[in-house]
Amino acid sequence: MDRSLVILGVVTFCVCASAGDTHATSGEEGILQLNTDNFSRALRENRQLLVHFFIPMTADVHKVSEIFQEAAAQLQGSEIKFAVVDAVKEKDLAKELNATEPPFIRLYLSGDKHNPVHCPVPKTSSSILTWLKRRQGSPVDLMTDTVQIDSDLLVLGFFKELNDAYIQVFYEAAVDLPDLTFALTKNEDVVSKYGLVNDDVVVVLKKSRLMQAYRMRPEVSKEELLLFITVFQMDPVTEYSGQTASQILSSPILNHALLFISKTSPDFETIYAAFNRTAAAFRLKILFVLVNVDESRNGRLLEYFRVRDFEAPLIRIVNLTNHPKMQSEPVPDDWDQTPVKQLVGSTLERVAFHPNKTVFVLFYLPYSSESRAVFPLWEELAEAFKDQEDIVIARMDASANDINMSMLRQYPSLCLFPALYSEREDESRRKYMETVRREEEAKKPKQNKLEL
Repeated sequence: MDRSLVILGVVTFCVCASAGDTHATSGEEGILQLNTDNFSRALRENRQLLVHFFIPMTADVHKVSEIFQEAAAQLQGSEIKFAVVDAVKEKDLAKELNATEPPFIRLYLSGDKHNPVHCPVPKTSSSILTWLKRRQGSPVDLMTDTVQIDSDLLVLGFFKELNDAYIQVFYEAAVDLPDLTFALTKNEDVVSKYGLVNDDVVVVLKKSRLMQAYRMRPEVSKEELLLFITVFQMDPVTEYSGQTASQILSSPILNHALLFISKTSPDFETIYAAFNRTAAAFRLKILFVLVNVDESRNGRLLEYFRVRDFEAPLIRIVNLTNHPKMQSEPVPDDWDQTPVKQLVGSTLERVAFHPNKTVFVLFYLPYSSESRAVFPLWEELAEAFKDQEDIVIARMDASANDINMSMLRQYPSLCLFPALYSEREDESRRKYMETVRREEEAKKPKQNKLEL
């Protein structure tokens, strides 16, 4: 055979192979940027591949992405390779991998594409590092003779004998709760210090104070132990805030009692005391949450539950498994690629309730001339703010998407969702008002006003 033909055949094969299996590109901290073309190759080349499937513009994506990058930086050069997938751009890949719903951080082992290990939602980069360490470790790593409480909350297992079944359940719970400090001991001084019955128990200690003890039994499962720990790490009544929101929403208790009340009202102490007593009686069954209607940052929650501040005090009972079916258009492929973001029913809450962004939404009717008249102004406004990452200008068709908020139902309607944290909220509002003032001054000579 002609030598030139052989060479041509080899070159053609290599070109075809590389075209069908693209190398993954590395971004910040050596994190791989994966897509449909290179995902399988990344699996083959990395025995441990930790992937973050992210959805741009969602409330938690910025925080989780920062945490993910910090963890990647600390583990550079290790056997664990970090990677990200844009679940919107790579929607077919996300659908194939069943990664369109949480959890969005997954560990793929030995090239197994269909059985990843789900990583709990991290609060810090240490959460990811602890989770990875505990996964590869053993209960022996938690053993200690001297119990030192260096953290605000400690989950301590006391076992007379190192019963394999008990200890394994305890350790599996520790893997699933990487944000908490766990320890195992056989030290009987612990029993006398906290007045415990000399038995196999798991205790939750908060700032050295015994919150609750849980007696281990042969039939206890990891899920039962997780329920106990996650409930008793919280107070009987948890006040809703930006810091406690994720803890409340991720609680395994699906029945919630929400008390909407003004903390400055004359009868607050009396009502709260009764609410707290009831909460103590229903631990492990109902999660009790206090919502201060005087707190401006809770306005979103009041909107969501259609509560007005003058109606307080009132209690709402909510079951998180019974969400009404809301009408929503499909998410457009390019919904976030233009200055004005196009929202639909399924994306409204996660974009508008972003903790770090001020979001201004136009709710319109496509067949309304009044609504269409606002479009040019809205495009102009979005163009003015397109370089400010903390401000989002968006719109949504109110005729095709359900809106689960208290509104006048008159369209066009403008709704401002301030950033959750006050220090950023104030800065965003200042910038916004300054920009509006300058634009209004620039338009004065034209005398063109649009009446809404």
